[in-house]
Formats: sequence, structure tokens, C-alpha cells
Amino acid sequence: MTQRTDGGPAFPTPRYERGDMYSLGMTMRDFFAAKAMQIMLDAYDKGYCGLNSQDAPNTDVIARGAYEMADSMLKARES
Repeated sequence: MTQRTDGGPAFPTPRYERGDMYSLGMTMRDFFAAKAMQIMLDAYDKGYCGLNSQDAPNTDVIARGAYEMADSMLKARES
């Protein structure tokens, strides 16, 4: 089994009100998945996936697909 990395923080920012050095926010993996999910939902909305406007996309499939794409993007960053 390969170890999955989350890519680290996407947008670390200083956060001093609680004495912490940084606020790590979302991970790169979550950021990439969110971007991939936007494109996937847009493709469903425009009918590129064989659905018409009355069909609802399978959200579980989209969510899994978005994270699969994010994992691929993280792997591509390593090479």
C-alpha cells in the first residue's frame, strides 16, 4: 500500500490571535479536489456526460472522482 500525501497546506497564513504561527487551512489535496469537482459538475450540467437536464449526477461518484483526480495531480507534482 502506498502512502498518500495531502500535499501540505494550500494557503498557509499567519495567525497570531491565538499564538499560533500559521493557520494551515485546507490541504492541497482538498483544493485540487474542489477544482476538479467544479469541472465535473459543469460537465454534467452541460450534458457532456450523457445526462439530460432532468438527471441528477451521482454525487458519490463525483466526490470519489474529484479526489482521484486530486491524487493524480499531487503525484504529477512529484515528478
